Order: sequence, then C-alpha cells, then structure tokens
Amino acid sequence: MDLNTHTPLRAVALVCTLSPSPAPSSSQLLAEQTMAALAEHGVTGKTIRIADHDVKPGVKTDMGDGDAWPEIRDTILGCDILILATPIWLGHPSSIAQRVLERLDAELGESDDEGRMLTYGKVAAVCVVGNEDGAHKVSADLFQGLNDVGFSLAPNAVTYWVGEAMQGTDYQDLDKTPEKTAATTATLAANTAHLARRLKAAPYPAS
Repeated sequence: MDLNTHTPLRAVALVCTLSPSPAPSSSQLLAEQTMAALAEHGVTGKTIRIADHDVKPGVKTDMGDGDAWPEIRDTILGCDILILATPIWLGHPSSIAQRVLERLDAELGESDDEGRMLTYGKVAAVCVVGNEDGAHKVSADLFQGLNDVGFSLAPNAVTYWVGEAMQGTDYQDLDKTPEKTAATTATLAANTAHLARRLKAAPYPAS
C-alpha cells in the first residue's frame, strides 16, 4: 500500500503571535500557508492562535481555574503533526511560544501502556517570521524543546522569512510570497507528512 496516498493525517498549527484576533499576524499567515502546503499531502487540520485563549503559565497538563491548555492539548494529542509558528522578538521566540514549550514539558511525565511518551510518533515543524536575522537561532531553540518533549523532526522542518535589518516591512505586507519561502514551505510539508506517515505505520519501540 502506498502510504502517501492512503494514510490520512491530522495537523494543528499553534500560532504564537503576541496579538489576539482579529489583528493581522505574519505568523498566522505563514502557518496557514504551511497548512495549505500540508493539505496537498492529504493532511487536514486547523490553526489555533494561542493569544485568543487563556493558557496559564506552568508545567502541568492542567493548571486549573479556567486554563485553556487541556483542550488545546487534547487537540495536539489527536493529531499526527504539530506546527509551531512564532515571530522573532529580541532575537528569541515569542514569550507565548516559550509558554507553549513550558506546557508541553508536562508530557515528560505522561506515557502510554508501553512506556512511550504520548508525543512519540508525532512530528513537529516550525514557522518563523521577523524583521531581523535570527530565524536559525529561533528554530534551533524550538527544535530542541520540541524534541525534548517527544516530537520527531523531519529534514528541513522549518520555513521562515526575515526582512531586511532595521526596516519595518512585515511578511504579511509583501505583495506576494517570496519564491524561496514558498519552496521551503513546500519542502517542510512534504518531508513532515512523509515522516508522520512512516511513524504512524511503524511506531517507536516500547520504552
């Protein structure tokens, strides 16, 4: 059986812009473009803008008192692919992206009946936008965190755009998507969907 054709996949993109809806967001735009690229490989899903939800600080699966993370976590665990989209602020992922990683830290204490983390078999990828250099540094930070909490990473698992230094143009302000960014997004989608299908067919061994 051709896994590329016959294995449906689900994805969720967590958009870590600091701006709640309906404010325009370059991170949202690149996440949506990545989801569209994944759709070409039989992947369905949705985006969630974290700033629209009351995700409490902490490192537990549920911080109580109206915490929105448990529902978001259920969505992540119900998917095969997690996309984490962030702007660059002061050379780092946004504080919201860091909060998402901190909440995902709770997965270190969760496992299935065979001792594997619940995130094993799930594939992650990253979208980064900003007006200064630093996309590689930001993706490196996110890659390390995502891998620590159980996600696998395909080759070229980041797509990004950074504008010229000391300028104010945002990704969402461009007249069209740069060819290089579009090509990188397409590669991310193809490799991420491929790896997710392989892991779905052949899970990691019991821990």
